[in-house]
Amino acid sequence: MSQSFSELIGTISDFVWGPPLLILLVGTGVYLTVRLGGLQITKLPYALKLAFSKNQDKTSRGDISHFQALMTALAATVGTGNIVGVATAVVLGGPGAIVWMWLSGFFGMATKYAEAVLAVKYRVTDERGQMAGGPMYYLERGLKQRWLAVLFAAFASLAAFGIGNGVQTNSVALALKSTFDVPLYVSGILVMVFTGAVILGGVKSIGRVVSYFVPIMIIFYLGSGLIIMVMNYTLIPDAIALIFSSTFSAEAIGGGAIGAAIRYGVARGVFSNEAGLGSAPIAAAAAKTDMPGRQALVSMTQVFLDTLIVCSITGITLVMGGQIGSGLEGVDLTAATFEQFLGPFGRYVVTIGLVMFAYSTVLGWSYYGERSIHYLFGQKSIIPYRIAFVLVAGLGAMTTNLNLVWALSDVFNGLMAIPNLIGLLFLSGVVIAETKRFNQQLALENRNRKAS
Repeated sequence: MSQSFSELIGTISDFVWGPPLLILLVGTGVYLTVRLGGLQITKLPYALKLAFSKNQDKTSRGDISHFQALMTALAATVGTGNIVGVATAVVLGGPGAIVWMWLSGFFGMATKYAEAVLAVKYRVTDERGQMAGGPMYYLERGLKQRWLAVLFAAFASLAAFGIGNGVQTNSVALALKSTFDVPLYVSGILVMVFTGAVILGGVKSIGRVVSYFVPIMIIFYLGSGLIIMVMNYTLIPDAIALIFSSTFSAEAIGGGAIGAAIRYGVARGVFSNEAGLGSAPIAAAAAKTDMPGRQALVSMTQVFLDTLIVCSITGITLVMGGQIGSGLEGVDLTAATFEQFLGPFGRYVVTIGLVMFAYSTVLGWSYYGERSIHYLFGQKSIIPYRIAFVLVAGLGAMTTNLNLVWALSDVFNGLMAIPNLIGLLFLSGVVIAETKRFNQQLALENRNRKAS
């Protein structure tokens, strides 16, 4: 009975994450890129400057700074997908999957921008004076379709307990058990303590912690990958050539390999950066900002950093290692490749990176789930939710098999995207209008700066 149920969930997951949704996700990004005039290229330098500036907006409405909002969103997205997901993509879709991952990331930047514009524009102040926003609010207040908002919030709150919690802490515990022989129950207790200590303080506590934690974890993993690339720079040209040749060669197209590359490259890219799923705009809505467009540009950099930087380091390193097709998969392939270049230390890099990435995902998703639960049931549900979230974190770490939870989480994660994409497409006119207003404000600020 349980096996047949698992097979049913697996079938549903394959359907939800099938070509129609992937086409809709990327198609929405292409559509928005055209309407926004390639904003992810023209405004990227300013967006990065805004995100990492020391002079963060401290006077506008909001709970956390631009940088803290970006780090909260990055905490949720820079996760197991950057290590396990990329390895899975190149095993199932070949090296060419990396190109399609890049393309999904490029167009996803426009999607992420649009999500954040709407999240800030339609955000509200809750009964405790904190910002509340995200797809449920722009679906209700902008599109006037509360039933879609309720659907999104329900799917998001369920996904938060699975893909944003239990399966992540399980990855942490198994990685620590495999590499350092830490008992699962010890990992479970530690995860509960560290998770509870942060999320019980709410978004301001999460924002403070991830603003320090996320940069350290990304620099640690990226630095290790860059060391590999610098030390073995002679392998890079051949690796890049193989990535592109396996994408567009006549053999790939004629043999159908390009279909697998597109499917797994796009799917894993979206899984990693979450563009179009509707999760990250919940964090964007909490940011202190004077205009929706300003925070939206900061949010856009999340996809750039997650997919076009972090995932690229993993993908290129895997191709350089030449172990694709060896029978290794997922984290084992990434760990073996890093170990190949860095010796035993390489495996520690991947394990520690996986632990940090997964834990950060738990912190980011705890806020997404909290806002979704709050939308559905009000302020009285927050404390019970936080307690339940901490308990699930511990139980997930102590469980040996979460395949069914993974499958269910995948389904809810994919279902989140459908109402969100409907909102993005029908409210795209609002996004364009807000962008024009913001561009006028930017032009005025530039004139005033030159005049002074």
